[in-house]
Amino acid sequence: MMAMANPFIDELAREADTTRRVLERVPADKLSWKPHPKSMSLGQLALHVAQTPGQVATLITENQSEIPQFVQAEAKSTGELMTALDQSVATASSKLSGWTDAGMMTEWTLRRGTQTLMALPRVGMVRSIMLNHWYHHRGQLVVYLRLLNVPVPSVYGPSADENPFA
Repeated sequence: MMAMANPFIDELAREADTTRRVLERVPADKLSWKPHPKSMSLGQLALHVAQTPGQVATLITENQSEIPQFVQAEAKSTGELMTALDQSVATASSKLSGWTDAGMMTEWTLRRGTQTLMALPRVGMVRSIMLNHWYHHRGQLVVYLRLLNVPVPSVYGPSADENPFA
């Protein structure tokens, strides 16, 4: 019988390869660039993309967490992005591997003091925040690359710059 976490571990590995291709395109000389004053810088967004799986997996390790104070650091180099991605994926994979089916179905709660902000099974956090949230920000990063005239890699199919099916 397949453990509930196994498909997520497989998805994490596949999507990490795609994320690596996107992060490899981030120009080191544009890390402080922002498309809008309210936006994260390229270096902040890229580092967030690199770190998301591991940070979320760590956050949901306990059955409840206090809402974290989130201040996104800015990457200082593309090498830092690759290292952060490798560490993040290793952490997330390790955490996922350690959860039984019962552990995946355990309710996880996000709190601010005594107020419950969110409560759902851990598996819901894996899907919605660790993975879907990750993909959302990776999509933003692809838009940043396009705005900077950086060739966009194939993500789920051809881009205007790269066609793996040709």
